Amino acid sequence: MSGKMQEMHESQFQVTGMTCAACATRIEKGLNKMDGVLEANVNLALEKATVKFDGATMGPADIQNKIKALGYDVITEKTELALTGMTCAACATRIEKGLNKMDGVLQATVNLALEKASIEYNPAVVSTKDMIQKIEKLGYGATVKTEDNEKETVDQRMKEIETQQGKFIFSAILSIPLLWAMAGHFSFTSFLYVPDAFMNPWVQMALATPVQFYIGKQFYVGAYKALRNKSANMDVLVALGTSAAYFYSVYLAIGTIGNHGHPVGLYFETSAVLITLIILGKLFEAKAKGRSSEAIKKLMGLQAKTALVIREDQELEILLEEVVAGDVILVKPGEKIPVDGEILEGQSALDESMITGESVPIDKTVGDAVIGATINKNGFIKMKATKVGKDTALAQIIKVVEDAQGSKAPIQRLADTISGVFVPIVVGIAVITFLIWYFVVAPGDFAEALEKLIAVLVIACPCALGLATPTSIMAGSGRAAEYGILFKGGEHLEMTHRIKTVILDKTGTITNGDPVLTDVITEMGETEFLTFVGSAEKQSEHPLAQAIVNGIKEKQIDLKEVKDFEAIPGYGIKAIVDDTEILIGTRRLLKKFSIEIDHALEKMIALEKQGKTAMLTAINGEYAGIVAVADTIKETSATAISRLKDMGLDVIMITGDNEQTAKAIASQAGIDHVIAEVLPEGKAEEVKKLQQQGKKVAMVGDGINDAPALAIADIGMAIGTGTDVAMEAADITLIRGDLNSIADAIFMSKKTIRNIRQNLFWALAYNALGIPIAAFGFLAPWLAGAAMAFSSVSVVLNALRLQRVKL
Repeated sequence: MSGKMQEMHESQFQVTGMTCAACATRIEKGLNKMDGVLEANVNLALEKATVKFDGATMGPADIQNKIKALGYDVITEKTELALTGMTCAACATRIEKGLNKMDGVLQATVNLALEKASIEYNPAVVSTKDMIQKIEKLGYGATVKTEDNEKETVDQRMKEIETQQGKFIFSAILSIPLLWAMAGHFSFTSFLYVPDAFMNPWVQMALATPVQFYIGKQFYVGAYKALRNKSANMDVLVALGTSAAYFYSVYLAIGTIGNHGHPVGLYFETSAVLITLIILGKLFEAKAKGRSSEAIKKLMGLQAKTALVIREDQELEILLEEVVAGDVILVKPGEKIPVDGEILEGQSALDESMITGESVPIDKTVGDAVIGATINKNGFIKMKATKVGKDTALAQIIKVVEDAQGSKAPIQRLADTISGVFVPIVVGIAVITFLIWYFVVAPGDFAEALEKLIAVLVIACPCALGLATPTSIMAGSGRAAEYGILFKGGEHLEMTHRIKTVILDKTGTITNGDPVLTDVITEMGETEFLTFVGSAEKQSEHPLAQAIVNGIKEKQIDLKEVKDFEAIPGYGIKAIVDDTEILIGTRRLLKKFSIEIDHALEKMIALEKQGKTAMLTAINGEYAGIVAVADTIKETSATAISRLKDMGLDVIMITGDNEQTAKAIASQAGIDHVIAEVLPEGKAEEVKKLQQQGKKVAMVGDGINDAPALAIADIGMAIGTGTDVAMEAADITLIRGDLNSIADAIFMSKKTIRNIRQNLFWALAYNALGIPIAAFGFLAPWLAGAAMAFSSVSVVLNALRLQRVKL
């Protein structure tokens, strides 16, 4: 029998997808077989599963995953809470543990740097109100994060910076005389003039007391809340250390009553300078945290502030937040498009570079879609709003970046585990240090032993450890977003650097996705030939016909009216232009009309070997030439694939096209390995095969047919110019549609992980080196405070280097 005590929990799950009693039975049996499940009942009518389980061995998330594995789904909701009152990693860990223990909470992650909690929960069991009450019971503040309070959070952060600034200045003014007095104690600084008043214990107490209890109040409050909840954090260490120094000094000062002269062993300056330095560290931290959210601010700054709308035949300038779907909006030249929509009147060139990365303005006319925050360059347009507020493309991008910055990378679990047990261990080490010094090293010297205890307590604050990972993820994902690379979460940012194999979909990923006219071979004048071909094809709705017509129009050739047009399915077309009979299509079409084409077949086969679709043309019963159409590769594809190979990655192209066309495109792009004639569901199978060989696989695609493969790959990358389904299934969205973004994403991931490792190393090194140095008596408490503050600031500043990475 297990030695672990059982923790009986009961949770309810709203299940979807059940169609009959057999479904309910299947779920019930599946859940009852799980280790840790004590009893499971499924009610088909209510579509509800009630599960009693051992909370010591499993959680609600395990049950939800089991229901999903059985082929059903669970209704859950997600929310974000803005948190206040956290001071270090231990605070974040406490809130996270508290939320995760609540019935109905499937997963909760707390981000110290962003001061927010992201929670997935079962609304049938727990509400946001319950969760807020739980956080308040733990001694912190929480509110539901909304668009309205986003500005309040920024204002609050600014207010926090101003408050810490004021506290630091006040604390520094009071601490400087104490530091001055301390400096005069050393033999090598005996030449310094120290006013006699500064050496008076009562003057020192008068200076130190406001610092200890007014400026230091936040540490006492934080420590009380932590201890009340049977845990410990940085506040506990600071409160213990500074209180020991302060109250011992008060004891010594009281001992001078009736004596002449000043006592030498006062520690008022230790407590005051410590608090001053910690406040300075918090001030730097608050400023640095603000800077690490610059990416979000930049994205938000792209939005227009107002929109000119037509309501009840009147032109009204209204705030962007007041625009509703269906509003008709006027956009003048040089203005930003306020929201996503469709052009009703007018035409213009739009600069979409901030969304697509495409620097050349794109011509738009009636019926074309426009994206909010892009710039109308030269024409006056009237548009209809189709997506507003949080539904716009820019808002979705901002949401992805925020989610990524708020999520937790697996590497952070190490830091969380360490910081969760760190404070009690440090308090233990500090007590042992005191006892060894008091009874062994300097027997009976209480002041000496106390100084060592204070130094150990202060140097060990785990702030740097808590900030090491989230600040790097915020800075790294924010910088990537500026280059059009959207990581959906910290775990994806971490996984990307492990990728060894990249699978690229062909159409729309390596290629442009739209066929274009590539070759014209004729035995008559090209202009005359193309006039007949274009005039005949303009009646067809086939994509290849449209490509031919567009290509001919680009050559500024005028097309003629068609008298008679017939589409022959599977063969091609037949048309009469200027009393001239035109046939365009396959070999079978021309043979059907007994036209001699043998002499042209060699040229046709050569074009097909290049991956092009070649069509034969006959005019008035005689062979006249060939037109070829192809989906051309993007200008940047070959260079990008070369970069991936140089990074040591295996690059594979996957496509549903025939092998001949696929190999032709692959050779142009510089890809050696091709998987052709694959059905949509087969793409996911190919990804699985590579994963079974132990490879970490990234799948890059743009279409609905790529979604299963994108979802199953270790990292799914969706081309931003593709479908919404693909982007939903992927872990990373490459907004620019340029394959160079794949190499950029991997490079950014490597840089971020390296940065996190540096942060964790230095955060742990400060403590690992600092604690024994302090314990052995080589570190004065005020120096320990300076080192602790510097460790936090240095970790944040190191993370912010990622914001200067060039891709």
